[in-house]
Amino acid sequence: PPCKFKTNSGCFRNERQAKAHDVIQTFKSKILVDDNSKKFTKTWRGTEVCKYKGFTCDIRPDVNERAVASVDFNGAKFAGPNGYLPLDGFIDKLEDLAIFHANSNNFTGTIPYEVSKIKYLYELDLSNNQLSGDFPVNVLKATNLTFLDLRFNSIKGLVPKQVLNLDLDVLFLNNNNFEQRLPENLGDTPVLYLTFANNKFTGPIPSSIGKAPNLLEVLFLNNKLTGCLPYEIGNLSQATVFDVGTNQLTGPIPYSFGCLKKIELLNLACNEFYGEVPEIVCQLKNLQNLSLSYNYFTQVGPACRDLIMKKKLDVRNNCILDLPFQRSEAECTAFFSRKLYCDRKDSFKWVPCMKGGYNKYKHSSPESTTSSSTPSLRTYSTLIPHRL
Repeated sequence: PPCKFKTNSGCFRNERQAKAHDVIQTFKSKILVDDNSKKFTKTWRGTEVCKYKGFTCDIRPDVNERAVASVDFNGAKFAGPNGYLPLDGFIDKLEDLAIFHANSNNFTGTIPYEVSKIKYLYELDLSNNQLSGDFPVNVLKATNLTFLDLRFNSIKGLVPKQVLNLDLDVLFLNNNNFEQRLPENLGDTPVLYLTFANNKFTGPIPSSIGKAPNLLEVLFLNNKLTGCLPYEIGNLSQATVFDVGTNQLTGPIPYSFGCLKKIELLNLACNEFYGEVPEIVCQLKNLQNLSLSYNYFTQVGPACRDLIMKKKLDVRNNCILDLPFQRSEAECTAFFSRKLYCDRKDSFKWVPCMKGGYNKYKHSSPESTTSSSTPSLRTYSTLIPHRL
């Protein structure tokens, strides 16, 4: 390359590439040498860092210089010789990064503080690593982030409520060890895709969720959520996937769910929901999969029975007398002899997308006229450790 910048390591196109070269060589010395890592590290020779496997260069806008802008270590399986491979001294020293993707490696520890100073960092994917400790609050200061993926790690404790104020499109925190109530300011988030699945979140779903204007897919399955569903969920007019399966939620399905006009997949299975299944929900035109099994529902109307026939509605293991594969009479009697209680009882019949607001669905059906074939289910791919 033209020798614009000379160091002990050789000739470089500019100082930024020279710095990146030294950072990469230091990182290389910490990696356990094996067949996987060699596929990458054998190319990390010479001064042409932009040609190293796993690194891509681009023009940094504010200085108009070519620099290392992207790291793609997805599936590289890098590890340290003693099982310890810190991010410190690597990600934080690559100051020109815009994208850092390192799914399925063995990075340990936490995310270094200096990450917050990387001006153009907008995608950070450290999923399926061995990160531990508390939520890495340093990322909260990385103000240009739009994509944050920390799923499949061992991060514990609390998710700071400020993370919901970041201008993210994607927030994937599933399969960690978070133990807390869902943050009350859930509705502040601008994200499109939100997965908190497979953690230990507790308490009710905050009613503020109805204010999250952009939510397309929400996965809260397999936590320890309790309480009744807030009718405000019906305000998620763009949502295509809503999954709260395998929790300890209870109460009836709010009629407001009939306002989820774009919903394709709705999973409420394995909870303690009861009452009738609202016809207004079964009439939603885009609905492909409504899973209500392992609850205590007692009644389904004609539109819902039609969905059962089409294999779009699963109501096995409930308390619906004239349907097969239901719970025993003893189980149902025992459940209904308990004190069943929901706050804001009046709100369950409220249908916010309808004139007048209360349940008038028998005369006017709120569903959209378009129909889609199969759910997109982008977030479900987050439930496998691999890269997206």
